[in-house]
Amino acid sequence: MSAINSQKKYVSAIPDAAGGYYQQWRLVKDLLARYGVVAGGLGVIVAIVLIFFYLLYEVVPLFIPASADPAGVYQVPEQASGKTLLLTIEEQNEVAARFTDSGQVVFFEAATGKTLSKQSVAIPEGARITSFAEGSPLGEGVVVYGLSDGRALLVKHQYRITYPENKRVITPSLAYPLGEQAQVIDATGAPVEEIAARAADNRTLIVAKAGGKIHLVNLEKEQSLFADEATVTRTDSSLDIPAAGISDMLIDKDGSRLYLVDKDDSLIFYDVDDISAPVLREQRKVVESGLKITSKAFLNGDLSLLIGDSSGWVAQWGIVRDSLNHLALQKIRAFKVSDKAVVGIQPEQRRKGFMAIDAEGLMGIYHSTSERELVKEKIGEAAPTIAALAPRANAMLMEAQDGKMHRWNLNNPHPEVSLKSLWQKVWYESYPKPDYIWQSSSASNDFEPKYSLTPLVFGTLKAAFYAMWFAMPLALMGAIYTAYFMAPRMRQLVKPVIELMGALPTVILGFLAGLWLAPFFEKHLAGIFALLLALPVAVMLFAYLWQYLPKALQQKVPEGWEAVLLIPVIVVSAWLAFVVSVPLESLLFDGSLREWLSREWGIGYDQRNALVVGVAMGFAVIPTIFSIAEDAIFSVPKHLTVGSLALGATLWQTMTKVVLLTASPGIFSAVMIGLGRAIGETMIVLMATGNTPVMDFSIFQGLRTLAANIAVEMPESAVDSTHYRVLFLAALVLFLFTFIFNTLAEIIRQRLREKYSSL
Repeated sequence: MSAINSQKKYVSAIPDAAGGYYQQWRLVKDLLARYGVVAGGLGVIVAIVLIFFYLLYEVVPLFIPASADPAGVYQVPEQASGKTLLLTIEEQNEVAARFTDSGQVVFFEAATGKTLSKQSVAIPEGARITSFAEGSPLGEGVVVYGLSDGRALLVKHQYRITYPENKRVITPSLAYPLGEQAQVIDATGAPVEEIAARAADNRTLIVAKAGGKIHLVNLEKEQSLFADEATVTRTDSSLDIPAAGISDMLIDKDGSRLYLVDKDDSLIFYDVDDISAPVLREQRKVVESGLKITSKAFLNGDLSLLIGDSSGWVAQWGIVRDSLNHLALQKIRAFKVSDKAVVGIQPEQRRKGFMAIDAEGLMGIYHSTSERELVKEKIGEAAPTIAALAPRANAMLMEAQDGKMHRWNLNNPHPEVSLKSLWQKVWYESYPKPDYIWQSSSASNDFEPKYSLTPLVFGTLKAAFYAMWFAMPLALMGAIYTAYFMAPRMRQLVKPVIELMGALPTVILGFLAGLWLAPFFEKHLAGIFALLLALPVAVMLFAYLWQYLPKALQQKVPEGWEAVLLIPVIVVSAWLAFVVSVPLESLLFDGSLREWLSREWGIGYDQRNALVVGVAMGFAVIPTIFSIAEDAIFSVPKHLTVGSLALGATLWQTMTKVVLLTASPGIFSAVMIGLGRAIGETMIVLMATGNTPVMDFSIFQGLRTLAANIAVEMPESAVDSTHYRVLFLAALVLFLFTFIFNTLAEIIRQRLREKYSSL
């Protein structure tokens, strides 16, 4: 008997042991799941924080202030060679050159002042130097001497780099682009009092004041195909203007625009593109009454003039087209250097910046586009005589009256960026007025980068607006009908199909939008508008007629399947809309709605526009909004709807007063997630918009978004360049915009949940 009892106890203990084992294993899995969810959530937060700080790490250098540090002071090399007419530094900042009024060129080490070589310019015997000027665009190294016998001589300083024993050696030398024979300017032999020249490619233009005239000499060099010799074609002309009052002259790099400064401190603008027939374009005062022009120089690209005056201001003057489409001088902006006269202006060779020095040696570095004062430092105790800025704008030399040469190192990597240049209107060169422009690159070094993020933010919001305008009504109304009115069997078919649309690659949607939808809209624009009018009318008309059909016929359609009957109605009404639109377009819009809009309303039409983007991106957003909203509506507790119906409310009253309010947090989440998807979309807007960064509210114009801009330009940007970091700034703006918007959306969602949770 005892054996039987013990056996029963053993058998009864087996399930208890098994139950305890499974209970413990469930607790272990629950614990693992809990910590897994926590780890995953923390991992997401850490990833987001790391992304934010990485973007910040790449962006912060844009806003680090520029700096200037003294690097050495030494005696001016070879002071006995004469007064310095030009001070210059070569590309590597290793060799500097000093051109003197005695015709000597002293090459010396920029860091120490040690003389490397001293070379004499081939000044003709019996002649002396009476004028001097740089004779080429910045960086070409050509200078021109005006001589006392009415002639001019072009000289080029050049630097040959060799690597003997793997050590860089820079060898300076002089060359003569037109030969060592000086060019005759004034046939009477009158001294050349003022001179300017531009030597580029095979053309040289010399403008000189001599013998009471302003002479223009154009030299075209043509290389022979069968010999090493070149023939030079010369064209002479002169300006019909009194030369006595002309104190200075400047020629742009193309040799087409000539600027003269007269004794009244007025600027005279000539078009000399046709050397035989110069045209006076404008003459105007460029400084206030009582002030004097004390310095002048071209900004890089030669599209703008920098005018320094005796009150310490530097003004930028550019050529723009006036209301009559004529070229005219226009003051674009001005920079305050000090209260003393600006005695020197040195433009950068690769950017739109410049260095200005006043009469007491106060040096300032500025950038025209960003309108920033980057550096301001006092250089030495004695007054400056001449200064030079390195080609890469990372060093400068200044000679002072006390015979000292001051060398400074400059750190100014991103002068183009400021809050104004990023977010406000900027007056760019050759533009008639300030504007928002994004244009980051060009084939020429004379180009002025335009980094306004405003058009990109505008394009991002515009694309998202039209996408949501198209997607929200369809997705939300579809979700309401599917979750509340549709038959369960039909819902089991419709919901997965719509959600499957979300798996469609956006590059496919973008491809279809760019290559099929955009041309289709352009060809059938009138039909699209007719469709927008016809579809609602047809659906409402069908619904109105449906209620008058016999009850027996209505009851043959199962409850919740009525929407199937709308499919042929929609198809037929769409077909009729496109058929009828052709004669209507011919009758009302002279055969083309696009041309009529342009002619009558001034509304242009780009093939890839916001309308195409709205429709294409709307299809990408619809599955997201639909799925989340439908789940929220379908999850509303049944006792709420049953109770409402039991109290006498209709289906629509129950839907609007109970179901939608209860599901409002989920519906709001669906809309916000859909909006976030639209804002961050890349491939559709990349392929369907034309990527034009314009600010136009028209639905028929293109756009460029932040995401698409980053995708297009990041592969082309140089690492750590200003362009590269501004693209990271665009990514940071997109990140912050999404983060802030989603945070506000979550706050609103929580309040909606608290408000309607008691229903």
